[in-house]
Amino acid sequence: MDNATQIKNNLISRIKNSKDLDFLKALQTIFDSTEQSSYQLSSEQENSITIGKKEIKKGDFSNNDTVISEMKEWLAKK
Repeated sequence: MDNATQIKNNLISRIKNSKDLDFLKALQTIFDSTEQSSYQLSSEQENSITIGKKEIKKGDFSNNDTVISEMKEWLAKK
């Protein structure tokens, strides 16, 4: 028996024998959350991501250090 099968059988047994409602609800929440997509994006958000990816491919972006430096300069002027 492979490792995944052993883990599944162990979990099934523990779930069947559990009387702890909070534990069972927590497991249900875990299963429900893994079955749903993590993010539901609007078409506007998906479009923005597509535009951003195209900009990155063209090299049209600033690196993190540059942005932080510019922000510090801007904040110092305030």
